[in-house]
Amino acid sequence: MKLLYAEDEKDMAKVVVAIMKHQGYEVDWAENGQIAVDFASKRNYDCMIFDIMMPVKDGIEALKEIRSSGDLTPVIMLTAKSEIDDRITGLDSGADDYLTKPFAIGELLARVRSLTRRVKDFTPSILTVGSTSLDTEEQELSAHNAIRLSGKETKLLKLFMLNAGKLLSTNYIFEKIWDDEKDVDESVVWIYISYLREKLFAINSDLAIEGEEGKDFCLTQRKEDA
Repeated sequence: MKLLYAEDEKDMAKVVVAIMKHQGYEVDWAENGQIAVDFASKRNYDCMIFDIMMPVKDGIEALKEIRSSGDLTPVIMLTAKSEIDDRITGLDSGADDYLTKPFAIGELLARVRSLTRRVKDFTPSILTVGSTSLDTEEQELSAHNAIRLSGKETKLLKLFMLNAGKLLSTNYIFEKIWDDEKDVDESVVWIYISYLREKLFAINSDLAIEGEEGKDFCLTQRKEDA
């Protein structure tokens, strides 16, 4: 899993990032809130961890901006204060959980695991980007008309729609969709993206999957003709 950790205290950040990497996570470190917003707008994460008190843009401001873009990635807020007002402000701004400093790194990792499990359990069954909707339970894709998808096509398009506008590498996609299958390789990603492109075209969708075989892909929304 990939994490975004925003913390301006460099010594603390080095320790936390090192432990997280040792636990097998990929971690991007942002030393202020603006860098965190920039990372979140371009990269996909399984969980984000924000300190409230940061320079340039604090954790609350960064979180509000990220949520306003439609990003639903789970977020844990960190604060050196223990007042209830800070917790309420963070949760009202879109945070999913909080920890008060100083905290045990084991507890932080446990909360990351809990939140990422929860996201898998409670992702909405109907996802909409632009004028295109995906019903993940019925495996139906609709825009000006509708078409049925296979199970793998549904999972793949769900991944794209949850990360609309962000670059997803071929390797990342393969690990998310085909990690439990030993008889396929990364070439299967391109095959299924080709299938999805055909079906998006068939329903006159305003969405497009951009990218080349073996490289990064991105789900984008085309502007309607005036």
